[in-house]
Amino acid sequence: MSEPHRFDHPALQSLDGFRVAIDPSAERADIVLDRPPYNVVSMAARDQLRLVFEALDADARVRVIVLSGAGAHFSSGGDIKGFLEASPEHVSKLAWNVAAPARCEKPVIAMNRGYCFGVGFELSLACDFRLASETTLYSLPEQKLGQIPGSGGSARLQKIVGVTRTKDIVMRSKRISGSQALDWGIATECHPDDALEAAVAALVDELRSFSPLAQRTAKKLLNDSDDALLSTAIELEGLNYSRLRMSDDFREGVEAFHAKRRPTFKGV
Repeated sequence: MSEPHRFDHPALQSLDGFRVAIDPSAERADIVLDRPPYNVVSMAARDQLRLVFEALDADARVRVIVLSGAGAHFSSGGDIKGFLEASPEHVSKLAWNVAAPARCEKPVIAMNRGYCFGVGFELSLACDFRLASETTLYSLPEQKLGQIPGSGGSARLQKIVGVTRTKDIVMRSKRISGSQALDWGIATECHPDDALEAAVAALVDELRSFSPLAQRTAKKLLNDSDDALLSTAIELEGLNYSRLRMSDDFREGVEAFHAKRRPTFKGV
C-alpha cells in the first residue's frame, strides 16, 4: 500500500501543491499534483519537484516513478502571476527544474487526463512514458500571453513530432486530444478514463520485471544520443552494450533464458 512520504531535505518539509507517496511492495513512487481544481504548478513547486525527483532517484525502495494530477485534470499549467514576480535568475532555472524527470535514472511515467497545459505538458514531455486518457487535452498556450514555452516544451515536442506539427501546436496554441497525441507519437498509450490507472499499474509492473541496470543504461543512452549523428549513436550503443555484457544481470538473463525460468535481476 502507498504511504505518504516525507523528505529530510529542509526545502521539502512542506510541499507546495503536490504530494508524494511510496509503495515499497510495488517499488513505486507517486508524485501527485494536487492544487484543486486544475493543479496549477507554482514557481516554488518547480524547485521542489526537482529535489523530489533527485531524492526518489536515490531511494532504493523505488524502481518506477509515476507523475499524475489529482482529480479530472493533470495540470492547467503554471502560476501566471508568478512569472512576473520571479527574478531573472529564478526564471533561468525553470527548464532545468522541469527536466528533472529526464535526468532521473529511473523510468518515469506521466499519467495524463484532462487539461495538460503549459508546464504540465512540459513536465510530461520530460517523462519517459506518457499514458493519456481519452479526456486528455495537451497544449502549449503561451502565445495567448504574448510568450513562448520556456521550460523545454517546444524543443522536446519538435524532437517528437517535427517542426511542422510543433509550429501548428505552439504558434496557434492548439489543443491536441489524447487520441491525436497517440497518432502523432506524443502519447505512448491512450485509454478510456476509467482504465487509465490500471494501464499505468500494468506498465509499472512490466518495467519492474527488467534489469534496473539495463533500464538505466537504455534511458541514458537514448537521451544522450537523441541529437547525435547516427555514427556517434551507434558507437555509444556499442560501448554500453559491451559494458552490460560484463554485468551480473546479463549473465542472469542468459541463464534464465536457457533454463526457461523468470530472471531475478539485482541491478548489478
